[in-house]
Amino acid sequence: MAYWKRLEVYNKILDQGLMPLAYHPDIAVMKELVNAVVKGGSNLFEFTNRGDGAHKVFEELVPHCRERYPELVLGVGSVIDPGTGALYISLGADFIVGSIYNQDLGKICNRRKIAYIPGCGSATEISSAEESGVEIVKVFPGGAVGGPKFVKSILGPTPWSLIMPTGGVTAERENVESWFNAGVAAVGMGSAIFRKEWVAAADYGKISDITRAVLSWIKELK
Repeated sequence: MAYWKRLEVYNKILDQGLMPLAYHPDIAVMKELVNAVVKGGSNLFEFTNRGDGAHKVFEELVPHCRERYPELVLGVGSVIDPGTGALYISLGADFIVGSIYNQDLGKICNRRKIAYIPGCGSATEISSAEESGVEIVKVFPGGAVGGPKFVKSILGPTPWSLIMPTGGVTAERENVESWFNAGVAAVGMGSAIFRKEWVAAADYGKISDITRAVLSWIKELK
């Protein structure tokens, strides 16, 4: 069962403006990745559903986070079907993120009052998701569909849309600034924060540092 209410989740995302996201098959490493971004000031974490048995890692991660990080909102990304969504909701996901928009998955999330953030890549997909009650839309892949220019173009005719791009967002001030100047509500970052070489070397301090830096930029920009 989710720990946070849906409205609380949305408000946390809008307030923080950054969604760190990562996956590692080793639960010990996964705990360190969460710890690193929490130390960097993040109260959000998106566990990426990737690889066989990923749900088993998440199942161990949930009680660990609930005990150690009571302010953390913990959700799951890369969920594209209702069955997988129901599994993660039963394990305690606070929100569900998809790389695509699946209406049936949205219905399951709505039934349980779970925040659903689907991936959309066109004006029609965004509008269809919003029509079904989606509050925040994940534009994916953000860089490939047009980057900040795409976001600005969407917000012209539909300024009420709340957009969180993932893919094409880098941990550089100029890049982050371009997205927020275009009008995004938040940004998702995976490999830009959890760099392979840092994870491989267990250099978690650098992950904390870059998280802290990105959050400070966003705070200034907002």
